[in-house]
Amino acid sequence: MAFEDYDEFEQGEQVRKWIKENGVAVVVGVVLALVLIFGWRQWQAHKANVEIQAASQFGVVQNAVQGGDKQAMAAALGDLQKNYAKSAYAAFASAEVAEYDVSKDQLKPAAENLEWAVAHTDQPALHALFSLRLARVLLAQGQAQQALTTIDQVPAGEYAPIAAELRGDALLKLGKLDAARTAYQDALSKLDKGAPGRNVVQMKLDNLSQPQAAPAGKQVQ
Repeated sequence: MAFEDYDEFEQGEQVRKWIKENGVAVVVGVVLALVLIFGWRQWQAHKANVEIQAASQFGVVQNAVQGGDKQAMAAALGDLQKNYAKSAYAAFASAEVAEYDVSKDQLKPAAENLEWAVAHTDQPALHALFSLRLARVLLAQGQAQQALTTIDQVPAGEYAPIAAELRGDALLKLGKLDAARTAYQDALSKLDKGAPGRNVVQMKLDNLSQPQAAPAGKQVQ
């Protein structure tokens, strides 16, 4: 046998030996890899399908809000909150229904839906936005301390001027005038000179600078 033939024979034997010793492991590895790839694609397809269904229900909520159909609104929102709680569409729908409820002076259900939206979003900007909306509703309900607690949980830098103004409103309702004044000043420092809400904040600050009314039965010296 020529050396070349012997080398080929030896190599062939080594290959057959390796396959015999490792063949099962290789096959299992290949199968597992295929299963993982297939499973990942299936999961991605499932996620995409869930988002499509959630978006469809969000559209139903929007149409119900525009038409003032409270029954359809509640049904679609309930489905979103129950079956698509991890989708951003559910949080957006909760906030949209809350806005509708506020327009109808239904503050309790508005607060409940905003609380749900806050609890079910992990995006910092959305969490801050929904929290500040919730704080407004809580203030409208006369729950200044709860509103202040909600505002304090908003990350620094997210809607900072709005958060500072609302903090001032809450502190004012709690009778903490100096702290409210500081909050309004903070809000002004964060607002551009041409910002639409700047005049409102300035007015609130100016009102705090006015002399307080004397208690009944007493005269101001």
